[in-house]
Amino acid sequence: MRLLAVIPARGGSKGVPRKNIRPLNGRPLIAYSIAAAKSSQAVDRVVVSTDDAEIAEISRSLGAEVIMRPAALAADDTPTRNVLEHVAKELAHEGYRADAILTLQPTSPLRLEHHIDEAAALFASNPEADSLVSCVAVPHIFHPRSIMRQDATGYLVPFLDEQQPFRRQDKEPVFARNGAAIYITRTGRLKDFVFGGKLLAYMMDADASIDIDTLDDFTVAERLLQART
Repeated sequence: MRLLAVIPARGGSKGVPRKNIRPLNGRPLIAYSIAAAKSSQAVDRVVVSTDDAEIAEISRSLGAEVIMRPAALAADDTPTRNVLEHVAKELAHEGYRADAILTLQPTSPLRLEHHIDEAAALFASNPEADSLVSCVAVPHIFHPRSIMRQDATGYLVPFLDEQQPFRRQDKEPVFARNGAAIYITRTGRLKDFVFGGKLLAYMMDADASIDIDTLDDFTVAERLLQART
């Protein structure tokens, strides 16, 4: 399977300015995703999509290819799918077409090459699958069958209407996307979605699933990275 890794990294960031290249444990945040993709045995090419000259320069210095995207594809509300389609079309001009596109958000620095390889192997072994997304198991205390809401009188009632089990072992496993650290989309379905259709789950643990969104997340991620060494 020819797998194209795309790392979307626009210059704007409202929560943490310049987040994608902010230092994390001495390296730009985006460096971790580029390194994981380049070390993966499953990835054919690694492309950073950006609108920002500094991100482009750093990404090239780290060994990634760069495709500059127009400002129209760098707004806060630009769908990831549009960015991926832009990359695919640019590469098609040189006659390159991947079987699937691997989307790696730069905000998942603890996702490693072995996660990518395992996810790619799972996807390749399921030819009927349209896409894959990385997930974490939802703790039982946050299970939909454990969640409560307040009724009109202010009293707690189950969020779900039907009678809910009380025992942990009676609650079916449920999953949440972890950012997501990994998306894989069959190229022929990219016109419809980034993830959807016959969707596979690749499970990751909570530490590897950290998604950088705030300065506090940087602090937590740095502590976890230092604990790995």
